[in-house]
Amino acid sequence: MFSRLAQQHRRFVQDLVMTLQALAVVLENQGYLASCYTCGGEMNSASFMVSLGDNHLIRFLVSDYGITWTEMRDDRELMKLEGAEAINQLQDLADLIKYQTQSSTSQSLNSEISPTFQGV
Repeated sequence: MFSRLAQQHRRFVQDLVMTLQALAVVLENQGYLASCYTCGGEMNSASFMVSLGDNHLIRFLVSDYGITWTEMRDDRELMKLEGAEAINQLQDLADLIKYQTQSSTSQSLNSEISPTFQGV
């Protein structure tokens, strides 16, 4: 049973890494500074970062050891989430990008961002 769960976890992390890579490409295509770096060829960890302007940075780390969302402004940590909460926050960011792409407005992501992303 535990071997099966470990394998499922590895596949989950790999899927998450591929999704982060795709999100970085979408963000770059929209003019944001975004990157997704992976460690090794097995796709078992990644570091995703995006700058939302005005010294506002989102960092999302995923590995076999855990998942972390960190939001910073002016080099100060505003919020740090782990696990499912971190993934939910990433989903909120992806939804905003999807909405912005569909609406084709000229407003920047930073002006549409929820108070959570603004660092209240």
